[in-house]
Amino acid sequence: MNIDSALEKIYSLKQFHVKLGLDNIKKLLNHIGNPQEKLKIIHVAGSNGKGSTCSFLASILQEHGYKVGLYTSPHFVRFNERIRINGIEISDDEIIIFLDENKNFIEEESPTFFEIATAMAFQHFKKYKVDFAVIETGLGGRLDATNTIVPLASVITSISLEHTKILGNTIEKIAYEKGGIIKNKIPLFIGKLPKEAKVTLVKIAEEKKSIVIDITNHLTIIKNGFKLKLKKAEQKFKLKTLIGTHQNYNAALAIKTLNEIISKLDYNKIQNGLDNVINNSGLQGRFQKISESPKVIFDAAHNLEGVKVFIKLFKKEFKNYKTCTLIYGALNDKNNKQMLTLLQSYFIKVYVTSINNERSETTKNLISITKSLKMDASKTNYPEK
Repeated sequence: MNIDSALEKIYSLKQFHVKLGLDNIKKLLNHIGNPQEKLKIIHVAGSNGKGSTCSFLASILQEHGYKVGLYTSPHFVRFNERIRINGIEISDDEIIIFLDENKNFIEEESPTFFEIATAMAFQHFKKYKVDFAVIETGLGGRLDATNTIVPLASVITSISLEHTKILGNTIEKIAYEKGGIIKNKIPLFIGKLPKEAKVTLVKIAEEKKSIVIDITNHLTIIKNGFKLKLKKAEQKFKLKTLIGTHQNYNAALAIKTLNEIISKLDYNKIQNGLDNVINNSGLQGRFQKISESPKVIFDAAHNLEGVKVFIKLFKKEFKNYKTCTLIYGALNDKNNKQMLTLLQSYFIKVYVTSINNERSETTKNLISITKSLKMDASKTNYPEK
């Protein structure tokens, strides 16, 4: 079995299907010996910013000499991107071995793609004895496959309307789902949140007897960086590689979390973690400049809040060019019309595309949306799903 056939097997069983609930993942984890119980975990949820925050957490820990497991989603090119130890992706052989060893269970119980990936990550991190594992939720929190752990800390980065067909159509309902990662007497760290989301999370935390640390009470944004109140003193930090005010919040949230759960942190190593976050974690798609000539920017914005942040940064690039072209693809549970409405003022031409995922919006539907907005759009040659 090679890596392509190994992954194709679980793809062919429609393993990308979203199936919220913990029964199946608990069965799978029990089948492989519950590796998650042996890990020191930081659990991160949020509508936006959770991938960046996870990467900051992992990078800072690496700079302090720890072996760090990092589990994020989705992947952009290779499945292996989801599971890393100190920035090194899980090997093809490791993936094949896991799928082969658990072939019968997978065929009999039909766990989802994400459940399989989550169990694989936990086992990989246990096998290689990581000091810490930074785990990003997939969808929501309460019924997400990653929510089978007791972490050192729970982190919720932001909350906005997303996946409304699954998580609920109000900020309060989505906050309730994200708040499902809060555990008894485990500290909760929260980013900049809408008032109604914060009220919901604080209520859950009180019921769980968990302290809440709100980053907005400790953070001051300054020119070229931010000041953050830590246990011993207020420190200044700056970001070199990831730009935007939102990334200051993500970085500060990561630092504050580690400052509370680890006894000794070195200021210079924290700053090195911020500086080296891309190399240490393999982070991609955060207003990432792929090419300078021609200018190509890759951004993984996937909801209205994310698109607004992208536009805020893109305005600085936009004024330097006579024409700009957009390549757009998204899942079918996204508010694609509203997102494209926000983007239409900045792009003369739009190419719509789809991905090999049963939740991907079709190019046919995206073309229909762009026509209703009177955008000049056509679809790419990527084969329709």
